[in-house]
Amino acid sequence: MAKSKKVDQHHVVHNKEDGGWDVKRNGCKRSSVHKDTKKEAEKAGRTISKNQETEFVVHKKDGKISRSDSHGNDPCPPKDKK
Repeated sequence: MAKSKKVDQHHVVHNKEDGGWDVKRNGCKRSSVHKDTKKEAEKAGRTISKNQETEFVVHKKDGKISRSDSHGNDPCPPKDKK
């Protein structure tokens, strides 16, 4: 069985302790950015994700994934036939 390559990701998650929203890279304990609103965190996180070519994952307040975007090597590219 082949080893799967770990995908680098940045997540926008709600900060239950301090309020507001954090941008965190997978595998890191500390957040890269903390913002008061989800919109501000998404904007900052998207910029970081584009610069570092990572997957960008936005979570709802309850922790479930709301949406994601690929800004790097997409592990599951779309199968568009153009």
